[in-house]
Amino acid sequence: MRTRKIRNTVLLLITAIIWGTAFVAQSEGGKDVGPFTFNGIRSVIGGIVLLPVIILMDKTGRSVKKPVTMKDKKKLTTGGILCGVILFLGSSLQQLGLYMGTTAGKAGFLTACYILIVPILGIFLKKKCGINVWCGVVLTVIGLYLLCMTEEISFKLCDVVTLSCALLFSLHILVVDYYSPLVDGVRMSCIQFFTCGILCSIPMFFIEMKHSSEGLMALASDLTSLEAWIPILYAGILSCGVGYTLQIIGQEGLNPTIASLLMSLESVFAVIAGWLILEQKLTPKEMLGCVVMFIAIVIAQLPFEKSVATS
Repeated sequence: MRTRKIRNTVLLLITAIIWGTAFVAQSEGGKDVGPFTFNGIRSVIGGIVLLPVIILMDKTGRSVKKPVTMKDKKKLTTGGILCGVILFLGSSLQQLGLYMGTTAGKAGFLTACYILIVPILGIFLKKKCGINVWCGVVLTVIGLYLLCMTEEISFKLCDVVTLSCALLFSLHILVVDYYSPLVDGVRMSCIQFFTCGILCSIPMFFIEMKHSSEGLMALASDLTSLEAWIPILYAGILSCGVGYTLQIIGQEGLNPTIASLLMSLESVFAVIAGWLILEQKLTPKEMLGCVVMFIAIVIAQLPFEKSVATS
């Protein structure tokens, strides 16, 4: 049991690293083809990447949760579609908030507020947390503020829209927490991506393509550029295909609040990736935020077994 939790903790840390480094690709990719087109194509790519993985796992006998009965298939399909719908809504609201005027730093901070929402929602689902986990949550919020916020605190309509995506990402974490012990994680992840990709095609067609043949030709022209495909493939294969699948597998057996804290480190790894890849400067305030968040994760992981009710 302890070994599995350590393994799953490592998997979620890898997920945070992948998502953090993929932020560089996402920030550049949406500029070339539009946010809905970018999200839609990368989601479909993520689903396609997992198809040979599923076949290989079946042939080697590693699909221990492969659905057999109609009840199993229904449970798997329901979980995958539900995750895909929530993922689409969350990412769309995040993009809408940015479009309406929320700055990138504030958007990162508001989105990561799921680390506060998850334990609050968890109380109603009997997913209690110990005092060390709550201390970790508070410290993580402080760390995220130091890391992401560069302007004064103020709330506008665009910020409320962005904050609402944090609620949806919280629901996504809790839905994954419910279904991950019951179904094949790779299959559920695959269904999730195809669902998200199909839903993204609707605003892509009406908003970005302007439901016209001219819009279709313009999109086709944009997709002939190598600069557009590099971030799409990186985000599709790594961020979607690998990252979200590791999230589903890694969350099994972990308290969802602990999982949300681990995944919130994507903000830290995004800053580090920007420093290493884009040569962006790290301010003392940002470095302090990174340190505070790492300390928060350590505190939250301390073994207070009697006070922490695991999922």
